[in-house]
Amino acid sequence: MSKIKTIGILTSGGDSPGMNAAIRAVTRAGIYNGFNIKGIYRGYDGLINDEVKTFTTEDVSGIITRGGTILKTARSKEFTTEEGRNKAYETCVNEGIDALVVIGGNGSLTGARAFAMEHDFPVIGLPGTIDNDLYGTDATIGYDTTMNTIMECVDRIRDTANSHERIFFIEVMGREAGYLAQNCAIACGAEAAIIPEDMTDVDQLAEFMHRGIRKSKKSCIVIVSESQKCGALYYADRVKNEFPGFDVRVSILGHLQRGGSPSARDRVLASCMGVGAIKAILQGQRNVMIGYRFNEVVYVPFSECIRTDKPFDKRLIKVLDELSI
Repeated sequence: MSKIKTIGILTSGGDSPGMNAAIRAVTRAGIYNGFNIKGIYRGYDGLINDEVKTFTTEDVSGIITRGGTILKTARSKEFTTEEGRNKAYETCVNEGIDALVVIGGNGSLTGARAFAMEHDFPVIGLPGTIDNDLYGTDATIGYDTTMNTIMECVDRIRDTANSHERIFFIEVMGREAGYLAQNCAIACGAEAAIIPEDMTDVDQLAEFMHRGIRKSKKSCIVIVSESQKCGALYYADRVKNEFPGFDVRVSILGHLQRGGSPSARDRVLASCMGVGAIKAILQGQRNVMIGYRFNEVVYVPFSECIRTDKPFDKRLIKVLDELSI
């Protein structure tokens, strides 16, 4: 039997739909297996500042349907320093927390790994990010809901694009990963997706414009993965200058992609991962992320999920090319 008696749980970084389902699962599975559970508010900042509350099953009752995170979340600059992580460890000692479950993305798990190594502390990560960019798991918590949200928005924009014979450049989130953009382009019947994984010497915009839009279409949808240098506004300006015969509009979906009640798939995924986190602690696992591959829970070392690039299925690019003629 594990010597661990009390588990702390926190959410960090950007929120994603399904985080509450994960909080609920960790809390209830933990209590079921004899652990005390403590919720830590406002991410790593809350751990540093001792914003901790003992959780019961009632504290997580009814939250599986809610988006966001009841624990609140933040990006902590202080936790990136050794001094900040030392303060966080002092809170764990004072609160009697013997292990941590951290729900977040790449940056959050990078911080979890540093904390675990410096203080020889058991930490289990859950991949809570809409970007689906963490290695070792087929999907991350929030990804499916966000895809459905984007799809609903693009379906509505399509009506206007058709009515006015416009080209719409729609920018979606994803950081340096194009999973949202590529898959949503297929799901929405978009004519093209501009993603970082397809960046080559070939000009994606010029290739798309010459391949299809000039031949048969006067309205179309192009999904663009967010970028500081080459986002939707950049490509829209290029079309205005290089192809002045087209009416161009831009829609940046922004933070509405993060919100909303989680989909059934995200609720199930988060629940299975939350239970998997407790099982990992019972087995003595540490410094691992709970992944989900081929419908099974797997343990992925932090060193792999953080430092290894998740492979992108470039066959999806061919699928979209064939279907967008």
